[in-house]
Amino acid sequence: MGRELKLSIGQYSDKGLKEVNQDFHGVLVPEQPALALKGIAIALADGISTSSVSNVAAETAIKSFLTDYYCTSDSWSVKTSAQRVIAATNSWLHAQTRRSQHRYDMDKGYVCTLSVLVVKSATAHIFHIGDARVFRVAGKSLEQLTADHRVSVAGDETYLGRALGMNAEVEIDYRTIPLERGDIFVLATDGVYEHVAAPLVTATIAAHAADLDAAARSIVTEALKNGSTDNLTLQIVRIDELPAIEAGEAVDQAANLPLPPLLDARMVFDGYRIERQLHASNRSHIYLASDLESGEVVALKVPSIDLRGDANYLKRFMMEEWVARRIDSPHVLKSSQPTRKRNFLYVVMEYVEGQTLAQWMLDNPKPPLEAVRAIVEQLAIGLRALHRREMLHQDLRPENVIIDASGTAKIIDFGSIRVAGVLEANPSTDGEDILGTLQFTAPEYFIGDPGTPRSDLFSLGVIAYQMLTGRLPYGTKVAQARTKALQRKLKYAAAHRYNDDIPPWIDRTLQRAVHPDPQKRYEAMSELVYDLRHPKDEYLRSGQVPILERNSLLFWQSVCFVLAVSLAYLLITR
Repeated sequence: MGRELKLSIGQYSDKGLKEVNQDFHGVLVPEQPALALKGIAIALADGISTSSVSNVAAETAIKSFLTDYYCTSDSWSVKTSAQRVIAATNSWLHAQTRRSQHRYDMDKGYVCTLSVLVVKSATAHIFHIGDARVFRVAGKSLEQLTADHRVSVAGDETYLGRALGMNAEVEIDYRTIPLERGDIFVLATDGVYEHVAAPLVTATIAAHAADLDAAARSIVTEALKNGSTDNLTLQIVRIDELPAIEAGEAVDQAANLPLPPLLDARMVFDGYRIERQLHASNRSHIYLASDLESGEVVALKVPSIDLRGDANYLKRFMMEEWVARRIDSPHVLKSSQPTRKRNFLYVVMEYVEGQTLAQWMLDNPKPPLEAVRAIVEQLAIGLRALHRREMLHQDLRPENVIIDASGTAKIIDFGSIRVAGVLEANPSTDGEDILGTLQFTAPEYFIGDPGTPRSDLFSLGVIAYQMLTGRLPYGTKVAQARTKALQRKLKYAAAHRYNDDIPPWIDRTLQRAVHPDPQKRYEAMSELVYDLRHPKDEYLRSGQVPILERNSLLFWQSVCFVLAVSLAYLLITR
């Protein structure tokens, strides 16, 4: 096992000279696998003195964050998880004020500041609203990492310009800080930082290195001595140990489980009876198998013999089942729930009896437009399910789609999926290699740009084009265009050249879906799906497609005929 993330944390809060402490703070250190996938959360909220219920807002903000953040999807990034939780808390606090007698005076409502530090893998994620502060110790000084959301008026008078619960929508400052072992962060309310100097803070932390609670208490006491009249809260966070890059549930399994042997029909393997081989390639071997305990028929997938020495391949292989367990869509292949300890590295998925989209295309070389729409719509639903979990498929192609006897299309093979939340914990699982099949890979991958949901949309557009024409919109030239300049020269081959039944407005829809520039593609899957059924006015107004594009052979035959007639006329009239 690799190293785990370890922090030392000290905290102290005092109401000071006030009757009520309106500050609230908290820390949550989860067990594995949440420690690797979600990190450690440290949070501080400061109520405002004009409100008698601001302490309720501060307590709600901290408890809600520390509870709800760890309930968000493991596949989400820290940024997405935290911002959604904070936005939900803001909406609730704002609604409470709107229901109270203070609905027209937000300064007396359920309002507070919020500063959150999430430490995940080797990165600190900071979320901030208000005027509490997050510092990093830099020698004998403090580096302020947050901005005070205060607005100055006449003289030295200021007021809080941004706070949690103040408005229906909240703007959250966000930044990331790369971590090193020994880094120290300080979270403090204004009752502390306005009354103690940075050298005293850093010296006190150094003097109480073995007891950071004592350091926090000593600094707060010094602030009180120096005349602080506000509530005082301080949190100190020291990075004692950073995890090895091999962190996370799926990666641990890949590292610890032995590789399975090649399997044969009628063989009993780890509680399964192998019935027959379903598929074999240089990436994996898939078998039809029966669970000897339950009788369930499953698809059992083992790593490729050729790639068993590739550590990154094995990590991605183990991620397949992890991904499938977290997606609930009729158009994404499901995993089979494990019922016993696994003794080898393999994945178990539901068995779907059907054919790949690649085989379907061979059987249906000129399918009706409605059949193509139906398949595209189902794949779009599956991709949206992935994207909502901040996952990119990155290898959508006809071989990775299966269609069952009822016509239901399912996305399969998750070996190339990019998961934002897991990538934060395991940067090594995402190399620079292009993981997708070249003919269906979006152009941005070839110039080193990261993928987005529009990259998967490109692949879906290419599949739709191929179903209708049997060809690729740019031939094989996309993989050869390794600069933006070359990509701008890519020429879309009009689909109606190869299929006269394709309406021009469908062609325009496909052209936008597979545009080389991701910013010029559809922004959402739903837009593509809608436009495949509803012609846009601008596409209809663009006029009839020139005959040269519709039927080049007929065009040149017509030109030759006109030239022949003209030549005959000239010969007769001489």
